[in-house]
Amino acid sequence: MEAPTSGSVILAGLLLKLGGYGCIKIIIPILPNSSFFFFPIISVLCVVSVIYASITTIRQVDLKRIIAYSSVAHMNIVLIGIFTCNIYGIQGSIYLMIAHGIVSGALFFVIGMLYKKHGTRLLSYYTGLTHLMPFFSFYLLIFCLANVGTPGTCSFIGELIIFISLVEKNFFILVILVSSVVFSVIYTM
Repeated sequence: MEAPTSGSVILAGLLLKLGGYGCIKIIIPILPNSSFFFFPIISVLCVVSVIYASITTIRQVDLKRIIAYSSVAHMNIVLIGIFTCNIYGIQGSIYLMIAHGIVSGALFFVIGMLYKKHGTRLLSYYTGLTHLMPFFSFYLLIFCLANVGTPGTCSFIGELIIFISLVEKNFFILVILVSSVVFSVIYTM
């Protein structure tokens, strides 16, 4: 929260992805049976974390906190995709990690620019932003739509592939995760 913009961009763009990469390259190849066996526990923890992080994000008024908590929710969707232990889930997780690195890094950068210009990150101070900075507002909207996972963005492709991988694995978890997309729209817009 108090990190400078460059630190937040590096954290969201690179360091959060190291955990997912470690799961793909170390845990799944070395412990495939354990990964399959513990999938129900991991998926329940991830679903609870996605819902909790989404509800917590809805309550935030600081723009940087909104992006940080939404990153937690997106990375839990990545983790569920990895532990489905099928090719679609892992592929979707890789796509979503790349998309999340680009989109959240860009959002942290944009919020850092706003903070440097205006001195606050509180949401209520930016109600007339489109009149003052129309091009900036357009780019902010594009990145917010990518964060939601709007069709046509790489976030949508990653989430869709993860959801397809969950169809055969656990349909109940799929229904809950699809409902978390609604939370994503609420806290982003």
